[in-house]
Amino acid sequence: MAVSRDRLLTVFSLFILFSFLAYADSNFSHYTLRILQNIAIFITLAVSYNLINGIAGQFSLGPNAFLAVGAYASAIFTLSPEEKLRSFIIEPMLWPLSVISVPFAASLLIAGIVTALVAILMAMPVFRVRGDYLAIVSLGFGEVFQVLANNSMSITNGSLGLKGLQPYTNLWWSWGICVFTVFCTLRLVNSSYGRAMKAVREDETAAEAMGINAFRIKTLAFAFSAFFQGVAGGLLAHLITTISPSLFTFMFTFNLLIIIVIGGLGSTTGSIIAAVLITWGGEALRFFEEPANLFGFQYEGIPGMRMVLFSVILILVMLFARSGIMGRSEFSWEGALGWIKNKLSVMKV
Repeated sequence: MAVSRDRLLTVFSLFILFSFLAYADSNFSHYTLRILQNIAIFITLAVSYNLINGIAGQFSLGPNAFLAVGAYASAIFTLSPEEKLRSFIIEPMLWPLSVISVPFAASLLIAGIVTALVAILMAMPVFRVRGDYLAIVSLGFGEVFQVLANNSMSITNGSLGLKGLQPYTNLWWSWGICVFTVFCTLRLVNSSYGRAMKAVREDETAAEAMGINAFRIKTLAFAFSAFFQGVAGGLLAHLITTISPSLFTFMFTFNLLIIIVIGGLGSTTGSIIAAVLITWGGEALRFFEEPANLFGFQYEGIPGMRMVLFSVILILVMLFARSGIMGRSEFSWEGALGWIKNKLSVMKV
């Protein structure tokens, strides 16, 4: 009975979400729509990144590499042969990539698969070490991919990047994939594989003693996470319509790391909440950089003040919620309904 109720409430919530998106698509400004699309992409990235860092407990610093692979793979496969011929002015694109062009949906799938395969190849050297060493090795791979993108003129067009991509990414693509990512991640986390990931996170040696193949489980988490990060890279590429190696620096990984730590390592719900707050909050705080009239006083605005306030807020969150907003807890309809009933009973008294 409770399971059926939870499913009905989930379906109703999704109906509310997509009804809101339908209204927003027709009535909101282009700027607001861009923020909503960014929120969806960062939720996808944060939830998938939290799987390897929070659920599996492996301190990886390579999402910028996966994002770059996915973005380039999707962009290369959606550009027409004529567009490739115009863009690759220094060195022609490698055959057969130069003559291949597929629909956007197929390019996202290709981006995810290629990124997952790259993650599996990376897993062999990366998971030979643990802890801080793993972070350093994965960070190194991120830098290697940026160098490769700069120097592979016949594939990525080098530092010139790829321009003129079609703006295929919209509210429906970004939020549809966002919901699908959350659904798949929760299903995995609540499965026997998810429980094995948590066992590896708590004590890898003990998990192996209980018969868990730690390398296989970590590789599964790595590839699963990379797949959705690659798809998100494809969405991002067709949202901004131009990509270059300088776009995929360590700052992308750093921002994602802030999101999953603020949300709570190991909490998918926390990653979603933090992604929304940080992506939307970063734009909302632009108010402090613009001139305004406050209570009769003319405020000229201070460039960079947005990031100062943002940093102060992050420090306060980490001081008063050291395990993040959600810790390792997850949202449940039972808990939410219990909280509402409790508040209503207090109000009656």
